[in-house]
Amino acid sequence: MKKVKITILKTMLNEDLAKEYGVCGLDVCPMMKEGDVFFADYAKPEGFCDEAWKAIYQYVFSLAHGAGKGLFYYGDWIKTPGVAIVSCNDGLRPVIMKLETTDEEA
Repeated sequence: MKKVKITILKTMLNEDLAKEYGVCGLDVCPMMKEGDVFFADYAKPEGFCDEAWKAIYQYVFSLAHGAGKGLFYYGDWIKTPGVAIVSCNDGLRPVIMKLETTDEEA
């Protein structure tokens, strides 16, 4: 099993949806910052958002166990083997992450 590098690429705020459904003053996710890096295998990294982990752990697990040798699905999603671009479940302020298989043993 290999470690998977998780890089926070983008934190967003869907302003129109936040204005309609969010609490006053809602802003981008306060837990994750663009450029943050975490390493994982089968367990949630320390300091990583619980809800984001629930949304991405199956991709991390898959990459850690060898999916990094090929393309996800049928090659119609990500062009680079061992990489997945995923997001958390927060529809108002999603966080976009890059998952990469590493050569480091878990």
